[in-house]
Amino acid sequence: MRFMMLMIPGGYAEAAPDVRPDAKGVEAMMKYNEELKKAGVLLALDGLHPPSSGARVSFKGGKPVVTDGPFAEVKEVLGGYWVIDVRSREEAIEWARRCPAGENDLIEVRRVFEMSDFPEDVQKVAEGFGELKS
Repeated sequence: MRFMMLMIPGGYAEAAPDVRPDAKGVEAMMKYNEELKKAGVLLALDGLHPPSSGARVSFKGGKPVVTDGPFAEVKEVLGGYWVIDVRSREEAIEWARRCPAGENDLIEVRRVFEMSDFPEDVQKVAEGFGELKS
């Protein structure tokens, strides 16, 4: 089963565009990432720039509207993610528990949809899209 572990760093919603983690934090995280890789469960990972350098596209009234960051109404934002392939939800949670996160950080663990999770009619529609389906 594939899971996403979504890192929600405390205070990141208000972070300046040039904020970066320090060397000690990066070293701890790289060791953790290496553990995931050595265990054979890591599929993908990335860190994200703060939302102050991002943009949001909403679709009110069916038309795209772009809002540049920072986003005042937001309390929690993604700072990065991992995609892991493990045997169970419990194993995914155990990996999240091992992360060297800060005391104000949060990791949300969510299962990724597999095509087999959908009814047959949806799977049939997706067949024509080859590699785009999960």
